[in-house]
Amino acid sequence: MRLKFLWPGKTKNPDLRGLQGFYEARIRSFATVEIIETREARGLEEKHADKIRDLEARGLERHLDGAYVICLDDRGREMSSPEFARFLRGRERESGTPLVFVVGGFLGFADRIVERADLKLSLSRLTFSHELARVVLLEQVYRALTIVGGRHYAK
Repeated sequence: MRLKFLWPGKTKNPDLRGLQGFYEARIRSFATVEIIETREARGLEEKHADKIRDLEARGLERHLDGAYVICLDDRGREMSSPEFARFLRGRERESGTPLVFVVGGFLGFADRIVERADLKLSLSRLTFSHELARVVLLEQVYRALTIVGGRHYAK
């Protein structure tokens, strides 16, 4: 299984960056994994939100071709951990194309990125910062892969 995680900008919080690396290393025991941090829009005020989302979308779009694209979206499909594991197992069996998980920046996505998604996935009905969402996503992918692999993972 080939997994890519894609988002604009680097994770700035050192604690979250450490957790990101921790789960990335654990996922590597199950799958080929790549984290791609595209260019983050800088120097613009939040009142230019559409321009920020557009600039960040340009960097994200370069990595979507030929992949099954999963965008994190608060209006997306929610799954339990076992359901998510079944989903990943099914995608692995159905296709050799990589799965690309896309996390938006601090202002979210340009509409065209969400429209391009094969699946819109919600981690929760709660709202997380974009940096925390990255870590939660990685942990949930790791948890699902342990389920698929028949390994024990503490609840």
